[in-house]
Amino acid sequence: MTSAYDLIFRVQPGGSLRGEARVPGDKSISHRSIMLGALADGTTTVSGFLEGEDSLATLRAFQAMGVDIEGPHDGEVVIHGVGMHGLRAPAGDLDLGNSGTSMRLLAGLLAGQDFDTCLTGDASLSKRPMGRVTKPLAEMGARVDTEVDGTPPLVVHGGRPLHGIDYVMPVASAQVKSCLLLAGMYAEGATCVTEPAPTRDHTERMLAGFGYPVERDGSRVCIRGGGRLTATRIDVPADISSAAFFLVGASIAAGSDLTLRHVGINPTRIGVLNILRAMGADIELSNERTVGGEPVADIRVRASRLHGIAIPEDQVPLAIDEFPVLFVAAACAEGETVLTGARELRVKESDRIQVMADGLQALGADARPTEDGMVIRGGPLHGGEVHAHGDHRIAMAFAMAALRADGPVVIHDCANVNTSFPGFVELAGGLGLGIAVAE
Repeated sequence: MTSAYDLIFRVQPGGSLRGEARVPGDKSISHRSIMLGALADGTTTVSGFLEGEDSLATLRAFQAMGVDIEGPHDGEVVIHGVGMHGLRAPAGDLDLGNSGTSMRLLAGLLAGQDFDTCLTGDASLSKRPMGRVTKPLAEMGARVDTEVDGTPPLVVHGGRPLHGIDYVMPVASAQVKSCLLLAGMYAEGATCVTEPAPTRDHTERMLAGFGYPVERDGSRVCIRGGGRLTATRIDVPADISSAAFFLVGASIAAGSDLTLRHVGINPTRIGVLNILRAMGADIELSNERTVGGEPVADIRVRASRLHGIAIPEDQVPLAIDEFPVLFVAAACAEGETVLTGARELRVKESDRIQVMADGLQALGADARPTEDGMVIRGGPLHGGEVHAHGDHRIAMAFAMAALRADGPVVIHDCANVNTSFPGFVELAGGLGLGIAVAE
């Protein structure tokens, strides 16, 4: 049953992806540019900022706390920093929409302020577990209240002295690591976080770019409280998580030849490249360079015959957001693909394991969900109707599946695509995907 607010993608079968494109700016870096720019001394300028709902939720939150932010205008943002202790109590709750990154990182940052804050979100975010950040924050002396089951809203109580801790994360999570490092800026002594596996390191890189000392030793990162941030200029690269849809689409669609420009290739984010190459994808990097402390490159991808693999568990944290579309690649590959060690996918914007399995099965794929992953045997796909459950990455992944389907693919509940990829329909259509929108 389609609700009055259902945004539907109707994607025609077949076709190929050809040409050149630049996908929107990296969401992780866009979030952090606002947060650190707001706390810096001086004026920070940002180019390539992602004008998606998630990043804008972070921007509006800091405006509500008294930070003067100009833009975004064509990806340009000017942040007039208020310093480490210049934020003001917002007049009401901070509504972070669908953005788990905003909520988890702000929980740490706001624990060090001298005022109370209530963080709320939409229906999806309100179901996501927050204990992974509230528990270590409590060890630091913070008080963050949640619902009985550990879900939002979060009430962050300010004015409490924080002290550094040495925290060994039970599960690899860049959001937890970043939350604790941001709180650590306001804590007495050193705050150290040890990861069980590498996760994206944008927070550490950007802190250093703003002149805040960060110590890294293998899987351990430490920060000392009492420092300051100095304004800088940030050039946000194109988001590899957004590029991933087109990397898979061009790999599975015969005749495709696509170049994606200025894509971030941070070593902690390139699991999607490593996995696709292991499956036989034809991917070529060129014009590799470093921009604002982040490695970027142009990526050319051409159609190829993919084969199934056992996905190495050390690649899982490096590709955690890209698995919805990697499942589509697996469904179009020869043989069997097995994913394990990805339990984290069950607590994203949706249960991405179950939702992708349901949708792939609806399109005729042999997809068997497991507790911490999936087993997929490649084969032909047919048209059908699937449900994205308000998850932007699910919606875009199934849009790419239509390239190999024998009939139209209709995808329900796609409105949240704008959280990470505004303009997806127009860009995909311009590159050759037969996609249209209906309500």
